[in-house]
Amino acid sequence: MVVMYIDSVPNRNSPPAILLRESYRDGKTVRKRTIANITKWPQHVIDGLRLLLGGKTLVPAEELFSIEKSTPHGHVEAVIGTIKRLKLDTMISSKPCQERDLVIAMIAERLLYPCSKLATTRVWHSTTLAEELCVKDLNEDDLYEAMDWLVARQSRIEDKLAKQHLTEGSLVLYDISSSYYEGRVCPLIAFGHNRDGKKGKQIIVYGLLADSEGRPVAVDVYPGNTGDSTTIPDQVEKLRGRFGLSHVVLVGDRGMLTQTKIDIVKTYPGIGWISALRSKAIQELVERRYLQLSLFDQQDLAEISSPDYPGERLVACLNPFLKEERARKRLDLLEATEKKLEKISRKVAARTKKPLNKVDIGIKVGKVINQYKVGKHFKLKIKDGFLGWERKKELIEREASLDGIYVIRTSEPKERMPAEDTVRNYKSLAQVERAFRSLKGVDILIRPIRHRTSDRVKAHIFICMLAYYVEWHMRKALAPLLFDDEELEIDRKRRDPVSAAA
Repeated sequence: MVVMYIDSVPNRNSPPAILLRESYRDGKTVRKRTIANITKWPQHVIDGLRLLLGGKTLVPAEELFSIEKSTPHGHVEAVIGTIKRLKLDTMISSKPCQERDLVIAMIAERLLYPCSKLATTRVWHSTTLAEELCVKDLNEDDLYEAMDWLVARQSRIEDKLAKQHLTEGSLVLYDISSSYYEGRVCPLIAFGHNRDGKKGKQIIVYGLLADSEGRPVAVDVYPGNTGDSTTIPDQVEKLRGRFGLSHVVLVGDRGMLTQTKIDIVKTYPGIGWISALRSKAIQELVERRYLQLSLFDQQDLAEISSPDYPGERLVACLNPFLKEERARKRLDLLEATEKKLEKISRKVAARTKKPLNKVDIGIKVGKVINQYKVGKHFKLKIKDGFLGWERKKELIEREASLDGIYVIRTSEPKERMPAEDTVRNYKSLAQVERAFRSLKGVDILIRPIRHRTSDRVKAHIFICMLAYYVEWHMRKALAPLLFDDEELEIDRKRRDPVSAAA
C-alpha cells in the first residue's frame, strides 16, 4: 500500500524544505521516496493539499456559504471609536443608560447620514449603529425622550467641555448664526436677519462659543429676532459664573462687540476682548489724523492710539489684495446699478402719451438701489417723466481711500498680546465660521428645524454642536488622509498676519 504525505525537512539555517513524498512497504521494510519539492508553493495551496492527502473533502467556500446581507460597519466604528476616545460618552453621563446610548446614536447619525429623528430610527438599521449601541428596538418617541433628558444636562456637559478646553487667560471665540424653521408653532421662531437667504421663513438664532482652535464648547439658542450684540452679556456671565474663569479674552466681530456691549464687558474685571472698528469709525480716525495713510508706505501694520478709545490699543492694517478686491467689487456694483437705471430711464422716456409720475419712477428706482446697496454713491434727479443720475465722485473717492484698511481694537496690553498676535487672534474667528459651514452644510445638516418645543429645538442644536465636536477631532486625526495642510496652524502663528497667504 502506497501512502502520500507532505514532509517538512529541517534545512540548517535556511527555511525547511517542504516535500511531497510517498511511503510504501518493501517486504518488511518501510521505504519512502520524494515525488516533488513544493517549498515554493503558496502556503494556502500546501495546506489544502495536506488536507486532501489526509482524506478530507474540500469544497469551494462560495458553494458552502452565500452572503444574504452585508451591513456597513467601518464608518460606524470610526465615529463611535472617536466618541469613546474623547470620553464624550462619559461627559454626557458617567453611568451607562438607555438615554445616553440614544444621544450617542443621534450624534453619530448626524455625521453618518444626517436626517430627521423619525428617519434616524430607520436609517440606523442600514449600518451596525443600532446594534452596536443596543438601540435597534427603540423608536422616535424614545429619541424625543432622550432629547428632553439631554437638554436638562446641557449645562453640566458644557461645564465639562469648558473645564477641559478653556483655561485662565485663554482666547474664547464667539459668533452667532441663524437657521430657518419649518412650521409655525415653536415659541423661539421669529422673523429676523435670515442668513440662509430663505425669504418668508422665520428663523432661530444660536451663538457658538469655541476655544482658540475653533473647538466648540457651548451653544445657546435665542429667538429669531434677537440682535447679535444682545447675546454678549449672557456669554460673559457664562464665562465668569458657570465656567468660573476670572480672566479670558473674548473675540467677536464688529457687529457683535459694539461700543455699547464693550462698555458692558468693561464692567467685568478680568474679561478682555478683541474686536474691530466699523468703516465710519475708521473714516473719523483718518479725518482727525489719528490714522495717517502714510503709515502704510513701508509697512502693512501699525499700532495707533486715539482719545476716543481710552484704555484700548488700535492696530491698523492694510491688505493690498483686499484693497484691489473691494475696488473691483464697488466698480462692478456701480456699473450694474447704472445698467438697470439706464433701462428704467429708457422706459420712462418711451412713455410720451402717458408719462410716468415721479412716485412710480421712485418705486422702480428704489428696488434697483436697494438691490446692490450702493444708493449712497448716486445723486438722483426724479421728476414726472424724467429720471437722471450722477455718481457722487467725492464720496466714492473718500470711501476708496480706505479700501483694504481695517482696524483691530483690544483691551489686552502689548506685553500679553503683541500687535501681530492681536490681528491673528481676531482672524481666528474664521474657525467659528468654519463650524457654521459644517453645521449648515452636508456634514451635519442642522437645518431645516422642525421640532415644535423650545427644549427640543435646543436639544437638536446641542446634538449638532456635539457632532461637530466629534468631527473637529476626526479631521485633526485624519488630516494626512484628507490632504489637509498639516502645517497650517504653525504657519498661521509665524507668517505675516495681514498679507494674503502664499
